[in-house]
Amino acid sequence: MRPCYEEIISGVYLIGGAGMTSADDAAIFLIDFDGDLVLIDAGAGRSSSQIVRNIEMLGFSPAAVSNLILTHCHIDHIGSAPFFKKQYGTKILIHELDAGAVETGESRKTAAGWYGTTFPPTAIDRKLREEHEILKFGQEELHCLHTPGHTPGSISLYLDRAGKRILFGQDIHGPFHRDFDSDIKAWEKSMRRLLALDADILCEGHLGIFQPKERVRSYIERYLEEYEK
Repeated sequence: MRPCYEEIISGVYLIGGAGMTSADDAAIFLIDFDGDLVLIDAGAGRSSSQIVRNIEMLGFSPAAVSNLILTHCHIDHIGSAPFFKKQYGTKILIHELDAGAVETGESRKTAAGWYGTTFPPTAIDRKLREEHEILKFGQEELHCLHTPGHTPGSISLYLDRAGKRILFGQDIHGPFHRDFDSDIKAWEKSMRRLLALDADILCEGHLGIFQPKERVRSYIERYLEEYEK
């Protein structure tokens, strides 16, 4: 039986991804801000009901998911966004440079064509525009950093909780392709910005959870070295 969730640190959970929900889902993370739930990414769209069940298995109501933050516009990260918006009124957030692909359902930019599927045009509730924006939930802050490279509007997030810095750095490993408007130079700058955060835990989009901070740093540096060759 596949696990339905993994607690990474108090109130921060991995609730989806390959081996947990559908094989084509990127990692899906849930943060509990004292009952106000935030999702980071939403899989490829084929496992919405499983995501809901996993949230319920944690003892939460999916209706409590107030915000869904999309780290970029690719289908394996945005697929269940329309479901959560329609079913629970969840607000969808993404950087403005990737918002257009989601709002139009554009097959190339969303990579839906790569996955042999389509994505319905979906309205965005908030477009992130700054290099660093802070979302406040009660007494806590969720930091959104513009980290372009994989796509123009890629973002990374971090949260300080229980004496640890948790970094949500989706798709650090790439890939990079002209269909995505990728930019290696911008990505290198973004990765150095992430290194400067000195995070204790890295929640990556496809390749797992890395800790302690030495493993986080070595993971990012390995890809920097690979692409700088």
